[in-house]
Amino acid sequence: MCRNIRALYNFEPAATPAEIEEAALQFVRKVSGYRRPSAANEAAFDQAVAEVSAAVHRLLEGLTTSRPPKDREKEQRKARERAAKRYRG
Repeated sequence: MCRNIRALYNFEPAATPAEIEEAALQFVRKVSGYRRPSAANEAAFDQAVAEVSAAVHRLLEGLTTSRPPKDREKEQRKARERAAKRYRG
């Protein structure tokens, strides 16, 4: 599951709120062990996703770097090439 969580910092264009939410959801799923919580646990699950999203947003806003932003398309292409190499042999 956590393989779906991607680096979100220092990309052009910047990470969207939806990308941050998706990463937070994946993290909470992994930690809780639930893909989808029961009705009894749904409120706690949703609150955790919201809190992790807020923490990630604050983190991304607070980080600084002197490196130029990475190009999303180039990084995705490199990831596809790594995956193709991994699954070929």
